[in-house]
Amino acid sequence: MSYQSETPFDSLEGSHEYIAMLAAEVDEARREVEAEIATADREHADRRKQALLLVSYNLVKLSLHITTSRRILNDLRSLRRLLLQERGVAVEEEKAIAAGA
Repeated sequence: MSYQSETPFDSLEGSHEYIAMLAAEVDEARREVEAEIATADREHADRRKQALLLVSYNLVKLSLHITTSRRILNDLRSLRRLLLQERGVAVEEEKAIAAGA
């Protein structure tokens, strides 16, 4: 019987995929905000431009956090593969020892 994921966070792969989609959305939002900043600059809307610059700054911070999260998820997936491979080797060794006894 195999386990069916109910949420994107039930597995490292699902979480990684979700974070990748989130990163794409944040990048799109950053592009839109940059365009809005240019428009506000042309219209001499200084207060709006300042607010948009703050939004842009926070989107950059969010993007950095997402990038860090993706790297951590990659590390965890690599470590899991390594551990499962070692466990597979240990199980094979135990079987060989049991067969030889």
